[in-house]
Amino acid sequence: MSDILTKIDNEVKSNKIIVYMKGNASMPQCGFSAAVIDIFKLLGVNFETRDVLQDNELREGIKKYTNWSTIPQIFIGGKFIGGCDITREMYQTGELQKLVNEAQKETVK
Repeated sequence: MSDILTKIDNEVKSNKIIVYMKGNASMPQCGFSAAVIDIFKLLGVNFETRDVLQDNELREGIKKYTNWSTIPQIFIGGKFIGGCDITREMYQTGELQKLVNEAQKETVK
């Protein structure tokens, strides 16, 4: 399990926005994942995705990495934001756009 946690940590730190989801950006496999993708598309920003359905070790590893049991899981600027509901709330208040803008300006660590 430590190898997958290291891999996740590297991905989180090397991508400004990454979404661990069911499916991928062009074909989400659950409504919550689709909602998150729609939000980032509305914001017009580049983001990476990882499909947890293709890799059970990744699916379990991401849950352990964040101590969060549900998918999708969103990271911006190397920080865990949460899941669909939190992302949706942050989008509605404008907080998500601010966070995305800050992450876009920073150099990836």
